[in-house]
Amino acid sequence: MTQDSANLDRTDRAILHELQQDAKLTNHALAESVNLSESACLRRVRRLEEAGMIRGYVGLVDQTRAGYPDNVFVQITLDSQQRDDLAAFEAAVKELPEVMECYLMSGAADYILRVIVADARDYERIHSQHLTGLPGVDRVHSSFALRTVIKRTEIPIRG
Repeated sequence: MTQDSANLDRTDRAILHELQQDAKLTNHALAESVNLSESACLRRVRRLEEAGMIRGYVGLVDQTRAGYPDNVFVQITLDSQQRDDLAAFEAAVKELPEVMECYLMSGAADYILRVIVADARDYERIHSQHLTGLPGVDRVHSSFALRTVIKRTEIPIRG
């Protein structure tokens, strides 16, 4: 069973908003904030979970306090875009814990990665020991983020 934002009513959108703000809300507090009984609220949350609209619950760890204050955006170009080559690269990049995001792209680069690092020396290690050794890598272009201007975790739910 899948569900998308077109099938959500105002109460479902309110539940999703509240849970994205604080996933530790008790069912009682959530029900109160969206004006539902506790049982009706719990049914809706379970339906949203079963439909895949809510994929899970996580604790957001402060990246800087965890020892990774810097973000590096890395454009990777492969020497081949054959399906097997893309699959090999993707399987290998998933094994690097510092790679927080990886996107297959259109345009000049095949992939863009967001890599978290302690500092430039840490990135040099990741670059030389891991990124350049990934399957099929032809070129690596790296850019250090100077400052995070905005970083959202809440997905806007259209209604």
